[in-house]
Amino acid sequence: MNWDLLKELTQAWGVSGRENEVLQIVRREAAPYADEITEDALHNLIVLKRGNGSGKRIMLAAHMDEVGMQVTKIDGDGKVRLRRVGWVWATSLYNDKVRFRNGTVGVIGCVGQVEEAHNDISKLYVDIGCTSKEQAEKYVRVGDMCGFIGAYYELPEGRIVSKSLDDRIGCLLLLESLKNNPGDLPNDVYYVFSTQEEIGCRGATAAAQRILPDVGLSIDITPDHAYPGDLVGSNTVGNGVAVAFGDPSSMPDEYVVDTLLKCCEQNNIPYQRDVIDRGGTDASAINLAGAGVRTGAIAVVTRYPHAQSCLLAKDDAEAALKLIDAFCCQNLEF
Repeated sequence: MNWDLLKELTQAWGVSGRENEVLQIVRREAAPYADEITEDALHNLIVLKRGNGSGKRIMLAAHMDEVGMQVTKIDGDGKVRLRRVGWVWATSLYNDKVRFRNGTVGVIGCVGQVEEAHNDISKLYVDIGCTSKEQAEKYVRVGDMCGFIGAYYELPEGRIVSKSLDDRIGCLLLLESLKNNPGDLPNDVYYVFSTQEEIGCRGATAAAQRILPDVGLSIDITPDHAYPGDLVGSNTVGNGVAVAFGDPSSMPDEYVVDTLLKCCEQNNIPYQRDVIDRGGTDASAINLAGAGVRTGAIAVVTRYPHAQSCLLAKDDAEAALKLIDAFCCQNLEF
């Protein structure tokens, strides 16, 4: 696994709908290995690696975008007001820094006590150091977006922490799997680096309609339930790749799940059974393309997603890569 590439991907700026910086890195890395590369109107990057013609069309989707905020108003005293772009916790933002696309950096403050904001983003503002609307508008305008600042660090015991691991780890996994693909597999594999997942899986919706795959897998993150939080479940960082069994947005196809589990068992890949009761992935969009698509999801378990300091285990990511590669080799019988 190219961890230096993951660092580059995570530190790129790419709030939903403005993913170009990430896209250019992905295109650079994918180009030497692709049979065909297409960028569509939603700026999905669709990378095709053809098989030998005897199998199926597999769509693998990992999203390039990250959550962030968008400017709604600039107050007379220079405070920059915000709305969410994707789900962001007010308490994870407060008193930390954000960066706008043009490089402007600001600190998040709150009108009143942050505990009383009750996760109301409209109570927050960005302080970019200006004391009037006229000053602030030299650097930031209504409609501009900002995202987290969160450096990439390697921690003890093979852990990584950074902003935007959701879903730049998925992008890395797709690139690594593309490089591993020898080009003589039974299946045509479409590696889709999707846009606008955090605001409704919009990119994957368009890409799936274009490809009309026989089967689709979302490659994403999923929350660690072993640490205190707002979700309850069984996922744990370090316990292997997460194979989705269900979430509110889609129900994985039984054949696809069984095939993923068989791949894990035959290849000694550690895995955990992933069930979440909130959220969803690009699998929900792929599922409804055309007359319907068999779908599943593979995920890397993370702590503290949608914040500055998401954490994952390298071993889990490596297990996910082995599972993706094994699935792409399958002679799928349906």
